[in-house]
Amino acid sequence: MKTVLITGCSSGFGLETARYFLERDWKVIATMRTPHEDVLPRSDRLRVLALDVTDPESVRKAVDTAGPIDVLVNNAGIGVLSALEGISMETAREVFGTNTLGTMAVTQAVLPQFRQRKSGVIVNVTSSVTLKSLPLLSVYTASKAAVNAFTESLALELQQFNVRVRLVLPGRAPETRFGENARPRIQGGIPEAYAGLAQSVFAGWAQSSAVTRALDVAEAVWRAANDPSSPMRIAAGADAVALA
Repeated sequence: MKTVLITGCSSGFGLETARYFLERDWKVIATMRTPHEDVLPRSDRLRVLALDVTDPESVRKAVDTAGPIDVLVNNAGIGVLSALEGISMETAREVFGTNTLGTMAVTQAVLPQFRQRKSGVIVNVTSSVTLKSLPLLSVYTASKAAVNAFTESLALELQQFNVRVRLVLPGRAPETRFGENARPRIQGGIPEAYAGLAQSVFAGWAQSSAVTRALDVAEAVWRAANDPSSPMRIAAGADAVALA
C-alpha cells in the first residue's frame, strides 16, 4: 500500500485530493495548520497531522511522525489580490513564506528518504496564472512562478535518484474557500487609482464559465503521482487547459 503526504488539506484542492487518494486505497497523511479530523471520512488508512509549512519545527515534526512516504503533494498555499501599491511588504513576505519557501521546506525535509530509497514523487501545486499573467495578482503570481522554476530545476537534480517531480497548475476555482481565505490579506482593499481596472477584471471573471473544480486538481495530482510518462506541467481545470 502506497502512502501520500498532502499539505493544506483543510479545504479545497488539498481536501479533495486527500479524499481522492483515500477512495483509491492509498494510505493518506493529510496535514493542516489546525487539524480537523471531521473533514475527511474515517479510515484506518488516514492520519491527520498538524503542519505549518512556515514553521521549521512543525515541518520536522510532521515529516518525522509521518514516516516513510511514496508521494509528497505540496498543496498548501495562500492568496492575495490587489495592485502592488496596495500590498504591504509584510503581506508579500507572508505569501512567499507559505507558497514558495514553505514548498521548499517540506520538500527538503522529505528528500533524504526519497534519495536513500531511490524512489518517490513530488507534486507541487501552483497556478495557471503562471501561464497567462493577470492584473492584480502580481505578488501571488510571482510566488507561484518561483515554485515552477524551483520544481523544474529540482527535477534535474533528482533524476539520478529515480525521484520524479511534477507540477499541477489549476485555474480559477470559485467553489473553494481560496478567495475567502485570502480576504484577511486584502484589508486595505484596491487602491483608488486601480478601481476601474479592478471593476473590469471582476466583470470578466463573472462572465467566464470555464473554471476549475477541486476534483480536476485531484485527478491531475493522481496522474502526476502514478503516471511516469506524465508531462512536467499538468493543467487542471477547463480554464487552465485552455491556457496551456
